[in-house]
Amino acid sequence: MTSNTLLQRINQHQHLKNLRNKLLKLHKVLLDAERITYEQTSGRISSGEFLQLVISHEQFAWLHSISEVIVQIDEILTADEPISPDNIKNLLVDIRILLSPSEDGNTFARKYYTALQGEPGVILAHAEVSELLASA
Repeated sequence: MTSNTLLQRINQHQHLKNLRNKLLKLHKVLLDAERITYEQTSGRISSGEFLQLVISHEQFAWLHSISEVIVQIDEILTADEPISPDNIKNLLVDIRILLSPSEDGNTFARKYYTALQGEPGVILAHAEVSELLASA
């Protein structure tokens, strides 16, 4: 392995770690917003109840898509073998598509659109992820 290839892999690894961290932040902001919405109609919930809702309640199911992407990145970062540049490109395309809000799209796109309309924290977190994706 040449030093240039090694440097590319190190940069790729760091970029994925940064992306993972930004996606985690976005996920948390979306979870917090969804929790507030849930509590407005159903009353306050404990942390344990919230965890159970996130796992199994339909109101939170749309957020599983971001969780799955974060898990994918974790698997890449901990894999013994390096991932191919094409696989990285495909992952980044998938993330860009996922984070494309739309009033008329699938469930995630619609709910994401709504969250971006009403939550400044979501807008900021989205901007951070988008900036990182643009630099890839």
